[in-house]
Amino acid sequence: MMIQYQEFTSEMLEEIKEIYRQEGWNAYLNDDGALKRAFDQSLWLFGAFEGSRLVGFVRCVGDGEHILMVQDLIVERSHQKQGIGSRLFRTAWERYQNVRSFLVVTDMEDPVDNHFYQSFCMKPISANGMICYMR
Repeated sequence: MMIQYQEFTSEMLEEIKEIYRQEGWNAYLNDDGALKRAFDQSLWLFGAFEGSRLVGFVRCVGDGEHILMVQDLIVERSHQKQGIGSRLFRTAWERYQNVRSFLVVTDMEDPVDNHFYQSFCMKPISANGMICYMR
């Protein structure tokens, strides 16, 4: 089935939680109310769908003018290595191309993530085991 891309809302909370659960991002799973508020207050949510099922998404926070942070970029394991994450990130990258500070934070020890963000010519700034990439 072909992947479709579109904006979505926190109404898909159970699907969002399932993707987090599958990928072991358990910090998001403790408080449904907080997770719903976080998504409702996000600047932009853009998802990858197989039919009506959410299989990955990018979530951006910030003001969309001077600062933007990609808070989450996640694709469920069964759909990884198909270019979905790249498409989601590239869409955010292009949508917010005029934002002065475009940031991503990831684990310094994750070679896949680090290579991915460097492929977009992002510059690394490291601190306390995490690495921040800036456009």
